[in-house]
Amino acid sequence: MKIIDIVGENYFGKWDKIRTACRAIIIKDNKILLSYETKTNQWMLPGGGLEVNETEADCVIREVAEETGIVIKPSECVLEIDEYYEDWKWVNRYFWGEVVGETNVQLTDREQEVGMEPRWMPVDEILSIFSKHQMYAESDEMRRGMYLREYTALKTIGLRY
Repeated sequence: MKIIDIVGENYFGKWDKIRTACRAIIIKDNKILLSYETKTNQWMLPGGGLEVNETEADCVIREVAEETGIVIKPSECVLEIDEYYEDWKWVNRYFWGEVVGETNVQLTDREQEVGMEPRWMPVDEILSIFSKHQMYAESDEMRRGMYLREYTALKTIGLRY
């Protein structure tokens, strides 16, 4: 498994906080499943934070189901991207996901507020959107970092325009 580091300009040089998230790459008919925030026009691969006593496989299954209503069978972890911002290390573990069923979407309050919904997007379109990460450098550092992370992940695992 490959590990990639992304170091933000605001990194303090050492971290004392860490958070691990598990994310799925799910492709069907040359489209990729994404979580889309309708009120912020923001895209991301489905996934989220690892809970105490939860395996990474269980985390990615739970997070994808909660955000999209899709039940997956995950692969082994295929990529890790470690991000360093301020005094944080954000560990992002990526898994291929095979669709095996459906369930009810269960969004958090924040996800409901931003109008999160699942969307299947053509691979070339989402790669184009994520490739423009630098255009957010002055206005939205969180989106810039997220789009850089997702673009790096998709390009590293071999998705192409």
